[in-house]
Amino acid sequence: MLRLTWVQPEDLLGHELRQAAEDGREAGAIAARWKAAGGCEPPARAGASPQRASRYLRLLAEDLLDELADLPSRSAEDEPTELEKIQALCPQWPTRPDDAPPPATPHDARPPASLDDAGPAAALPAKTPAAAPARLEAAWLGRAVGCLLGKPVEKLPLDAVRALARATGNWPLTGYFTARGVPGPLLEAHPWNRRSAGTSLAENIDGMPEDDDLNYPLLNLLLLQRHGRDFTTEDVARLWLDALPPGRAFTAERIALRNLLCGVEPPHTARHRNPFREWIGALIRADVHGWTNPGDPAAAARQAHRDACLTHTANGVYAAMFTAAVTAAAAAGAQDVHACLRTGLAVVPPRSRLARAVAHAVRLAGEHPGPDGFDAVVDELHAVHRASHWVHAVPNTALIAAALTHADGDFTRSVRNAVAGGLDTDSAGATAGGVAALLAGDPAALPDHWTAPLKNRLATSVADFNGVGFDTLAQLTWSLTHREASRP
Repeated sequence: MLRLTWVQPEDLLGHELRQAAEDGREAGAIAARWKAAGGCEPPARAGASPQRASRYLRLLAEDLLDELADLPSRSAEDEPTELEKIQALCPQWPTRPDDAPPPATPHDARPPASLDDAGPAAALPAKTPAAAPARLEAAWLGRAVGCLLGKPVEKLPLDAVRALARATGNWPLTGYFTARGVPGPLLEAHPWNRRSAGTSLAENIDGMPEDDDLNYPLLNLLLLQRHGRDFTTEDVARLWLDALPPGRAFTAERIALRNLLCGVEPPHTARHRNPFREWIGALIRADVHGWTNPGDPAAAARQAHRDACLTHTANGVYAAMFTAAVTAAAAAGAQDVHACLRTGLAVVPPRSRLARAVAHAVRLAGEHPGPDGFDAVVDELHAVHRASHWVHAVPNTALIAAALTHADGDFTRSVRNAVAGGLDTDSAGATAGGVAALLAGDPAALPDHWTAPLKNRLATSVADFNGVGFDTLAQLTWSLTHREASRP
């Protein structure tokens, strides 16, 4: 039986009920109807429940999904999706580079206790040169390393991630996961991700294997090549229909593709029967928007917004905008990760769940310093966000911010922190790795034991990129930074 993940109505309904609880919709009566009819909870880790629901339950799930969509949300005013409303709520929205004040004197680079008392956002020069190819090559490599580190343990719970690493003396993480030396009973209880173990364990790595965390940056290179920085959300949709294999899309992206094929147009593709619209998918597409707008976090955030609105709303969109702004600041040559994070938070509505979660995570990272302190940070984040799915954008963005803060931007500590957080391990690792590598500034600054196994080769099913080198991707990305930026 072919049981396609992330699209079964009976599973979508359970996820939508959870989303309703998070964004303030009164869904108790609908939840009661679903439970009384025999409806099940959504699977905690997998993308589909093991058995198909009855025709009655499937039709009921579809009807209830539509009823849930019509319920008013208490968070709507504080968490809009429209760009104009987002900007209106952000008093520290970044200025354009040619309007920016002169660089401020760097403050103490120690992790701040909170984002509120840590000083100004990243100070960027009035005329910021395009990120050099070497810095962009480091960013591509860093993104790949973080993703690869997290791939074997994706979907595993936190205690399993820790146990598998400790079994081989690899905790805190200093290298890729390995099956060598792991006791058989532990592997039986917590098997590696079945799609990734053959290409992502240390003994099996032979170049960078395919992953959606690298596929989407490739797609965004194609997007900018074809349409420039004035691309529309509709342009993103057309590109996906042309170049994104549906089997390589997951959660909100798979739903959006389904909606497009059913005649639903953007931005309704993000809302129609899409309970994953605040998950991590838009965040993992955001790096290229920052890389191609070095020193202009506002432009990067606007690009990320147009991209994200195909699939996401509210906090799912903010996570992409935050990541793009952080990345734009780091791509300009900023070396203070804390200032870069504050720049990212400047494009997020301050009363949103994402803004509050990031501020809390940064504060936690400052309260638990030292090599052993990050485990306590992770434990607290898991406790606070226990009601959220492990792929939700809010806890994952908080984890990424905490990982970078606690590591003070150091590359190895950043990627290991993000993966050790035990949420969406490959995606969090990829984003943290990309930012930390930008701060490092050069591929030679990244430890060889992380980058050498990649062999300057990326596998992908996107267009003609299969087997492309990271140096080639850096040159292509660099060329796109010279195109005239849109100035709405």
